[in-house]
Amino acid sequence: MRAAFSGLSPRRTVCDNADQRVDTPPGPRSDAVRSPSLSIVIPAYNEAFRIGDTLMALCAVLPSLVDHWEVRVVDDGSRDATAAVVAEFAHTHTGVVLQPEPHRGKGGAVRAGMLAARGDLRFLCDADLSMPPTELPRFLALAPAEADVVIGSREGRGARRVGEPGYRHRMGRVFNALVRSLAVPGIDDTQCGFKLFTREAAEAIFPRVTIDGWAFDIEALVIARRLGLRVRELPIEWHYREQSQVSPVRDAFLMARDVVRIRLRAAQGAYDR
Repeated sequence: MRAAFSGLSPRRTVCDNADQRVDTPPGPRSDAVRSPSLSIVIPAYNEAFRIGDTLMALCAVLPSLVDHWEVRVVDDGSRDATAAVVAEFAHTHTGVVLQPEPHRGKGGAVRAGMLAARGDLRFLCDADLSMPPTELPRFLALAPAEADVVIGSREGRGARRVGEPGYRHRMGRVFNALVRSLAVPGIDDTQCGFKLFTREAAEAIFPRVTIDGWAFDIEALVIARRLGLRVRELPIEWHYREQSQVSPVRDAFLMARDVVRIRLRAAQGAYDR
């Protein structure tokens, strides 16, 4: 599918996927401003040192994949220059949107971004872009035809982990065993930061998400299953990044606590309302 315009235009223009103000939610649809086919939602907290490279890589590949798109960076109250870097980039690259939010945590930023996004498909993307963007077409091939939610997986046949220390992998597998036993049996990797939702799935799931921290992925998948949505795992190539925001010990404890809370909420029928 050929792009209707380039995501690398030299100046800011009003076009199909351009927001005119970074802090104003989109208004009603019109023929002049069409809803994008794909929204990339990037939660960002203190990512000034790498968010520019991530945006450049995405803007280089998206025009070849879909006609209309947006890259929505949800700044989670960063204390560095993340917002300034994104705002400057958005000024010269159509389709890039800065969504400022108060600091809540990754889950809170993702929830806000998914509900503000305008795309028929909404792709959660980590700010470090540890998955090559060339993997995106494989997600798009599955939704909505075969799945309502497609989750990238670093496990299973065909998956590739590049450069990850062994101890990080082992800790992740221990945590995933806990998640499978308490919350989402049968899913090999709930924590990979790349997930695709249809518009309908995102708008059904994220108003019900209550976790502002790292375990929001697990809650979102529990909700998807409770709602009877089709969830599909997709093995991907994934590259370890040294500057991860996750603390293996502290955050693992907090996430384990949240998994127990999610199980209790599910047992009480909180996600069915």
